[in-house]
Amino acid sequence: MKALVLAGGTGSRLLPITHTAPKQLVPVANKPVLFYGIESLVAAGITDIGIIVGYTADEIRAAVGDGSAFGARVTYIPQDRPLGLAHAVLVARDYLAEDDFVMYLGDNFIVGGISELVGSFHRNRPDADILLTQVDDPTAFGVAELDAEGRVVRIEEKPKNPMSDLAVVGVYLFTPAVHEAVQAIEPSARGELEITDALQWLIDQDRTVRSTLVTGYWKDTGNVTDMLEVNRSVLERLEPCTDGLVDADSEIIGRVRIERGAQVHRSRIVGPAVIGAGTTVTNSYIGPSTSVAEDCVIDSSEIEFSIVLAGSSIEGVGRIEASLIGRQSRVTHANRTPRAHRFVVGDHSKVQITP
Repeated sequence: MKALVLAGGTGSRLLPITHTAPKQLVPVANKPVLFYGIESLVAAGITDIGIIVGYTADEIRAAVGDGSAFGARVTYIPQDRPLGLAHAVLVARDYLAEDDFVMYLGDNFIVGGISELVGSFHRNRPDADILLTQVDDPTAFGVAELDAEGRVVRIEEKPKNPMSDLAVVGVYLFTPAVHEAVQAIEPSARGELEITDALQWLIDQDRTVRSTLVTGYWKDTGNVTDMLEVNRSVLERLEPCTDGLVDADSEIIGRVRIERGAQVHRSRIVGPAVIGAGTTVTNSYIGPSTSVAEDCVIDSSEIEFSIVLAGSSIEGVGRIEASLIGRQSRVTHANRTPRAHRFVVGDHSKVQITP
């Protein structure tokens, strides 16, 4: 069995962070989201992995390499434009050959992995197997309708009037039958080849499409709110350790990882939290559900339920929460009179200011 991991796309819901980095490489708990997916595939015994890449191909290649660091063999497959999930299957046709495969969206996160799902697929070998989860707003997803025996009888992409609250999660398992399906469908009104249309084609041809309900934790990390929530969830499973320096005037409480080369001075850190290698925390409070990446400076500040990316500094700004701070950013206190907020704010940013 092979894997097809989708790591193209524009990441528009994570702008401005994705102006300078692929959304799949934005870290949670100081590790890129994409890496969790690759590790889940390898844990399920799938080591031949094709990665669909677009305009951020160089960054994805630099991060993942040939896959050997994960115990995998990685092949990169270019896609000129993100024209739908079924289009990704089309462009990967030569790589996939006649093998069964898992298609895994590189910005999705599933706690517990997919080993059980893969094992069930091998035992039963339907033409397709999809993951479903109950959601509050099905109009934002592909939505499935099941019959009384739990078989998929209908599936539709982002319906205005959903037939159920069962959304399709970004992990799909296919036999080579899907290649005929993606060749048979036409672009949707969005101009994309929808994988939901390919699945519906299989259903209409009396092929077997099974589903598995996700009972654990799943998130599409395509926006800041979900990214922060995934970060919180991963940190709750953190194995605490102190490989960096923590002075006698600091207090470490709960699940906290201080990575090698990090320094904590006269500060309080309440887990779950991770402090990256080479980062310095001084006279500050780091609260629960916070990831601070490598080579950052946190000085005379408070931060909680947030992600701080590599090389950033936060100095003398009071309290920050529920925030995603990009690479090489500087957040500082203004000492000038009259007091005023001063910003350099990128496109599609969101800033909230207290009076």
